[in-house]
Amino acid sequence: MKQTNVKPADGKLGILVVGNGAVSTTFMTGVLMTRRGLAKPVGSMTQYDKIRVGKGNDKKYLAYDEIVPLTKLDDIVFGTWDVYPQNAYQAAMYAEVLKEKDINPVKDELEKIVPMKAAFDKNYAKRLDGDNVKDCNTRWEMVEALREDIRTFKEKNGCARIVVLWAASTEIYVPVYEPVHNTLEALEKAMKEDDREHIAPSMCYAYAALAEGAPFIMGAPNTTVDIPAMWELAEKTKMPIAGKDFKTGQTLVKSGFSPIIGTRCLGLSGWFSTNILGNRDGLVLDEPANFRTKEVSKLSTLETILKPEAQPDLYGHGNDEDTQYYHKVRINYYPPRNDNKEGWDNIDIFGWMGYPMQIKINFLCRDSILAAPLCLDLCLLSDLAARAGRYGTQRFLSFYLKSPMHDYTRGEEPVNHLYQQYTMLKNAIREMGGYEADEEID
Repeated sequence: MKQTNVKPADGKLGILVVGNGAVSTTFMTGVLMTRRGLAKPVGSMTQYDKIRVGKGNDKKYLAYDEIVPLTKLDDIVFGTWDVYPQNAYQAAMYAEVLKEKDINPVKDELEKIVPMKAAFDKNYAKRLDGDNVKDCNTRWEMVEALREDIRTFKEKNGCARIVVLWAASTEIYVPVYEPVHNTLEALEKAMKEDDREHIAPSMCYAYAALAEGAPFIMGAPNTTVDIPAMWELAEKTKMPIAGKDFKTGQTLVKSGFSPIIGTRCLGLSGWFSTNILGNRDGLVLDEPANFRTKEVSKLSTLETILKPEAQPDLYGHGNDEDTQYYHKVRINYYPPRNDNKEGWDNIDIFGWMGYPMQIKINFLCRDSILAAPLCLDLCLLSDLAARAGRYGTQRFLSFYLKSPMHDYTRGEEPVNHLYQQYTMLKNAIREMGGYEADEEID
């Protein structure tokens, strides 16, 4: 490994997961099983991917931990908050993502992961009905209670560092409201005044994490860290933030497949995406206000890859104003499927002389099986970024996220193109490892 300014990954890394449901228990169980040599962390780039460093005679392909100091799986300690009091073993069994035989070998470890009381507001997720919740009078009290949880966990488990990951349900849509969300001062004032309309519980988790010197990752499409006030806090505390919404199934396909249409200069008339899923996520998204949050996140992907203004002949048709292709996204709650989500994409394209063609994609995926390795990578890479002195929005983590954070106040567009995102990821790892960031994003 080259000499770099990145601090070594000494000591234990506490990963505190908000939510103890299907995604988090699959993530935790997989890490614990892998540690014992009983499973393989398939899908995790930090564990499998190799990056080229150097050119010509100096060219080598190295694993991430050969380029940068990553936390070892043996050094991870898990904690969680949830509205339901069941421990991680009970929650993993209840989720029915993994078979009993893949959970039982680490039952003893999972049983010790007992959720702390959640900072929760039923108005933000009406379909959830747990009673393992904090009794707080104001949003600021929520923040203080969560900060105390983080400090206690860190001390009790002898952790050198903490990362906080949101893997809980999608909250109702909170539009950016400038008088509250634009400055840190205004945000803190609203928290103290208990402004429940503009301060979601997730914002309390993010604030608490950053204030305690822990990177924060938003794995749902919530507005949480996507506001200038949180960017200001991340700058002030010198902590990394990343978000939002894990890119697992349909959007992964979309961000990887739409470049084929664009690169081949084919036209697009419309793209219709629909999903069926039946886990707790599906239940929460069955509520229109919660679906709105998800819809905004899912719709943003295509529009930054196939742009009507750049290629009006190819992408400038479809809507009533005749300015762009049709793009529709639907999610349907269907309990029999549980975590085994199914995504259908119907893509109407056109070619030479405007002749129409169609592409159909049917992805029968397992939501938590795809999300778990993303959780691992996001936690390890956010911890790495903190040790490398990188703070604020971590754009290099866009690869893992559906609607990557960007500074919309300055007209910045997010990069949604999967291969450009991958280049950003590789370049950042190279830089942190003391190598040249030598790939162009164009």
